[in-house]
Amino acid sequence: MKSTISLQLRSLFAGFRAMLVLTAVIALVYTGALTLIGQLAFPSQSNGSLIENGSGKVIASKYIGQSFTDAKGHALPQYFQSRPSATTNSNGDPMPYNAASSSGSNLGPTSPELLKLIRERKQAVAQREHVSLQDVPADAVTASASGLDYQISPEYASIQVNRVAKERGMSKAAVTILVKQYTTNRALGFIGERAVNVVELNLALDHMVKG
Repeated sequence: MKSTISLQLRSLFAGFRAMLVLTAVIALVYTGALTLIGQLAFPSQSNGSLIENGSGKVIASKYIGQSFTDAKGHALPQYFQSRPSATTNSNGDPMPYNAASSSGSNLGPTSPELLKLIRERKQAVAQREHVSLQDVPADAVTASASGLDYQISPEYASIQVNRVAKERGMSKAAVTILVKQYTTNRALGFIGERAVNVVELNLALDHMVKG
């Protein structure tokens, strides 16, 4: 009986020691090593790919989308518009591009509510960009699963060029060149789709005006 209890205690103690060692290795050594490598080799990416203004104030992240709308949610005409966003605040009220509440709408493809939203968004985009309903691309009227998509399709960007150029007093050619500058190609030539970084594009437009 004594030997059995002794064996059980030794096994328990061995398991406890293993837990402590693994916790120290995984939680401290491994995590610390990765953090150190990240800070030394990839400091920008490790810290969130943050974008600062001339005063050193963080104003955006390269890979987190933003809304370019006024306080009432109306599109600011001098900016390229992002995809719709279904994120909410802590009370569940709509709050587009709330980075603290990444989520989609969870509405299915046959949802009457979703179909109604898409129709309304398509009408609004067509009216704002002065194009036909058929020319409104899918990403202009559908939110991403994260609600924080920082990219739009080149097709959506192209129908916004005229408006942005007019509002900023720029030529259509100059704005088009800037769009191409912030367009990324498919990874390895076949993964994903070509996309435009809206955040960087709009910041570049503001920089050009200030410059």
